[in-house]
Amino acid sequence: MPPKKGEEAPPRVILGRARNNVEMGILGLPNVGKSSFFNVLCKMQVPAENFPFCTIDPNTAKVAVPDKRYNFLCEVYKPKSEVPAALTVTDIAGLVRGASEGSGLGNEFLSHVKSVDGLFHLCRGFEDADVTHVEPGPIDPVRDLDIIHNELRMKDIQAVNKWLGTNEKVAERGGASAKELKEELDVIRKVKAMLEADPPRDVRAGTWNPKEVEILNKHLFITAKPMVYLVNLPKKAFIKKGSKFLPKVVEYVTNRGCGDVVIPFSVVFETELLEAELNGKKDEYLADCEGATSMLPRIIHAGYEVLDLIHYFTAGHDEVKCWTIRKGTEAPAAAGVIHTDFQKNFISADVTPFKDFKECGTEAKCKELGKTRQQGRTYVVQDGDICFFKIGKA
Repeated sequence: MPPKKGEEAPPRVILGRARNNVEMGILGLPNVGKSSFFNVLCKMQVPAENFPFCTIDPNTAKVAVPDKRYNFLCEVYKPKSEVPAALTVTDIAGLVRGASEGSGLGNEFLSHVKSVDGLFHLCRGFEDADVTHVEPGPIDPVRDLDIIHNELRMKDIQAVNKWLGTNEKVAERGGASAKELKEELDVIRKVKAMLEADPPRDVRAGTWNPKEVEILNKHLFITAKPMVYLVNLPKKAFIKKGSKFLPKVVEYVTNRGCGDVVIPFSVVFETELLEAELNGKKDEYLADCEGATSMLPRIIHAGYEVLDLIHYFTAGHDEVKCWTIRKGTEAPAAAGVIHTDFQKNFISADVTPFKDFKECGTEAKCKELGKTRQQGRTYVVQDGDICFFKIGKA
């Protein structure tokens, strides 16, 4: 449950991997707009016909992360090579009721869900008789979200029960590793209790200490993955900022107590905007849409933010490159993202905050005014830092 009024929410625990190559999966029931969203997000074309399971094998693409700081550095240095941060996006075929038991090729699709770092959970916020829906009755995004959450939870319960069935017997026999195994058993039993509670709770909603996080990251439970909820609205509702479905989704997500983000958008609007841009009529289209703007940059950034990821830059006339690290990363580990030897042989880092670089305009001016500082091993790299690492011999 969310914190009571006046109470501070506990710090959000980020589970899973922290990598430079971040992968988000697009999740949802069939025919809610996943493949169409993928098409416009990645400016690609994959099949998006109006029937379930059109996307049998996940389609994957890399999307450049919009960053005005990176663009500025490229303008200043005019480098031979430009490498922006990239978000890998995978379009996962629609899940249905019973997916955790194999319905609708569910086991195969759930394995794709398990392989990504986080999830864009897309739900249907539009009514259209020409677009079929796998669930009978009126459109109900809360019901649809519940279906998906239940399948993910059941898959985690299966994994928990299988692991406990094997390792509880091992622990009973004792041995040198019995204490360490007991600690892991305690954590996994806590996970089981959360998943089977009434109401059930996702793994990411738990309060976990650093040791428990280390254990959980070995298992990569599906309900531990951060989610960004995307509500696909009709074009008119998106422009007018009014939907009978959106408040229900926001309330539902808030009550789950995971601190997840909800972003309303419209696949129809985004698709038409892309077409207008390709035809040189972007400004005319936006003028007709009463000031509505694309939500794609916000969605892409949200994929990073839910994983507590930030960017730092390496910049020069040969290359401007954006590197991804997790908040709180110290300088040697940040250097290790470039190459493992950089972490092992780290000496120091010359660091210039982007804001200072933009004000000064050049490296020389930053150094002259003392804006570039030499930092040691304990320095925590900040979002937007421009770094030059000094590395010793191996």
